[in-house]
Amino acid sequence: MNVKDERSSDAGNAVSLRTELRSGDLGWVVHRHGLLYAAEYDWNVEFEALVASVVAGFGKQHDPTRERCWFAEIDGTMVGSVFLVRNSDSVGQLRLMLVEPEARGRGIGTRLVRECLGFARAAGYSTVKLWTNSVLVDARRIYARAGFRLVESEPYHAFGHDLTSEFWEIEL
Repeated sequence: MNVKDERSSDAGNAVSLRTELRSGDLGWVVHRHGLLYAAEYDWNVEFEALVASVVAGFGKQHDPTRERCWFAEIDGTMVGSVFLVRNSDSVGQLRLMLVEPEARGRGIGTRLVRECLGFARAAGYSTVKLWTNSVLVDARRIYARAGFRLVESEPYHAFGHDLTSEFWEIEL
């Protein structure tokens, strides 16, 4: 499914979303998360391994009626993604949102989250939760604007750094 982003003012650079999973998409998610988080936060390969395990689980077995991924593209080039996975019968989990640096500021992250929440409602979830880190300021801002609320945080050490883990939820 391709959906044009009506908010894009430059027609030559229209943002489209698709949910059709194609060969290479899951590898792209792992690759781009690994490279971007290393460059922007100096996170080590532990993070890439975590992303790979989430993506592998989704790729091996997911229920398309309750779980989905979205890929944002500009002129056929991948610039973002997000996943919704089943946590329980009533709870979905938003995972692995990413927007490429050159595509940020265009509302792509907001749109990915909005699509994810719309699908979660239609799939029958009453709550969507997510896990993030306090250093991911832009993502946290998107989540808060979408109506998520921070429900718990705790310090931990991972990916080569001392971090603060955050758990967010939204009631649908």
